[in-house]
Formats: sequence, C-alpha cells, structure tokens
Amino acid sequence: MRAQRLCLEAAAALVADRPGPIIDLGIGAGRTFDHLAALFPDRAVFAFDNFVHSAIDVLPPPERMVMGDIRDTLPRAADRLGAPAALIHNDLGSADATGNAAVAAWLAPAIMAIARADAVVVTSFRLPLVARDHPLPGGVRPGRYHIMERVPGN
Repeated sequence: MRAQRLCLEAAAALVADRPGPIIDLGIGAGRTFDHLAALFPDRAVFAFDNFVHSAIDVLPPPERMVMGDIRDTLPRAADRLGAPAALIHNDLGSADATGNAAVAAWLAPAIMAIARADAVVVTSFRLPLVARDHPLPGGVRPGRYHIMERVPGN
C-alpha cells in the first residue's frame, strides 16, 4: 500500500496542471479511491469495477462509479468522463505474469481511448503503451509499480 501511495503522489504532481478526470481501475476496498479523492479534491474521480467490495463511505457518487466488465465499460466511457483522463491508476493485476499480460493486451487500447495524449498511468504491471517511464519514488522497489507518461502523438 505504501508503494502505491508514493507512486500516486508522484503522479499527482505530474498532472497537477493537466486538466481531466482521474480514473481508478479496480476499486477494491476503496482505499486507493479515497486517497485519489483526497489528492484531487477539485477533480472528478471515477472508479471502475465489476462489483463493489468497499464500504459505502469510500464509494464515489453513483455518477462516478462505473459498474460492469471494464473491458466493455472503459472504452465506452469517454462521454461519461466529460474530458480525456489526466491520470489512470490500474490495480487490475495479480501475481500471475501470464494473466497480467492478457489483461495488458486489452487494457492498453482501452486506456488510450479515454486518456489525454500526455496522461500519466500508474500501474502494477507494464502496459504496452507508447510512453516514457518516470523514476519511482524512493522506497519503491523497481518493478513493483510503474509510472508511465503517454508520449503525445501516440
């Protein structure tokens, strides 16, 4: 959890002057969504998941909670978001590298469909995006998380 928070805080600094909503893929227990909402009090923070696992007090308002299979809901979310996303947090991974590669294959194009040209993606596994890597904050083990910034024009 600490590594994730450090990476999200670093990413928040990168997108501070870039307009656009913030996306949390996989709300889980809601801790990350709650942290993102605190980091971005003046922005729309959307959460995507198949089902809700979190306590009611850490859920986004209904208009910002997107329920259903993310493979279907994310690529079609552009109108609902209102603007291209500035920051996307991906927490859909597992310890299974083969499974993560399968998720990455459909997730990367879905992210491209809703993200700004210079969006920042914080992810627990590498995504095949045309992006540059940002250094990880101190205390975060290399490979544990990735902070990627899309290269405009790609």
